[in-house]
Amino acid sequence: MTRRWIALSVVFAALAAVAAPAHAAPSEPSATSREAAPARAASPNIELAQRPRKPLPGKPPAGAPKESVEADVSSRTIAVTSGFTGTEIVVFGSVVNSRQTSAEAGYYDVVVVLEAMATPLLARRKSNVAGLWVNTTSVGFEGAPSYYAIVSTRPIEEIADEDLLERHAIGLDFVRLAPAARSAIETQASDLKAFKEAVVRLKQKEGLYIKADYGVIFIGQSLFRSSITLPANVPVGPLTARVYLFREGELLSTFSSRVKFEREGIELWLYRFAMRQPVLYGLFAVFVAVAAGLIASTVFRRRDAA
Repeated sequence: MTRRWIALSVVFAALAAVAAPAHAAPSEPSATSREAAPARAASPNIELAQRPRKPLPGKPPAGAPKESVEADVSSRTIAVTSGFTGTEIVVFGSVVNSRQTSAEAGYYDVVVVLEAMATPLLARRKSNVAGLWVNTTSVGFEGAPSYYAIVSTRPIEEIADEDLLERHAIGLDFVRLAPAARSAIETQASDLKAFKEAVVRLKQKEGLYIKADYGVIFIGQSLFRSSITLPANVPVGPLTARVYLFREGELLSTFSSRVKFEREGIELWLYRFAMRQPVLYGLFAVFVAVAAGLIASTVFRRRDAA
């Protein structure tokens, strides 16, 4: 009997030793188990796909077609007659491959420049000498646009930096005014800048240099238009309309078109007569003036006699 109890005690002790690890607190996993855990968690039937990133605002996606601008003017030829009192030129166009969602999105900026041919110009400065205002200094310019108008979707200072505007002569501050060789040598840089600013200021007073910050409007996702006033005192000659397309300060595309601004009818005949036969034109002008004076005196004499 004693031996049987001893044998049973040994069996129960062995069973307790075997069952103890199953009820003990779990220990920290080994390095091998930590490395193998993700492999067991992953399933061969599940694929992880990376979510595509959205393009940055204002930047086209890779491989997108490049935007460009196409434009035209409402009239390719403007006739100057004796009754010409000014007109209005409409510049319209569209953005090819436009990515703009609406007309109010402001994704693109458009600048329109209407410029006349350059003509020689002499600018004089008056000074007070002994109580009299006389011309003291002058600067000659080989070429200065006789007419310059710029309209844009917003102020050009907010569209692009000064280097880009100056390179393309966009804006009244960057109008191409080429000084004559002698004036460039004899005049200091500060005085030359002052003369250029004075020329632009005087042209603005005459209505020949025009600036409209919000003169270009979009009427759709890609369509735009602008109206530019052409006053009656614009010198006759060809005009060039240039259109610039910007996005976030970057120049994307340009477009240019020519406008004929020329005389017609009696104006053209008198102009050619004066240029080709100046002596005969002078005699003709004197004859017309004398004849007009005689007719006027005869009419007033008859009226007084009556």
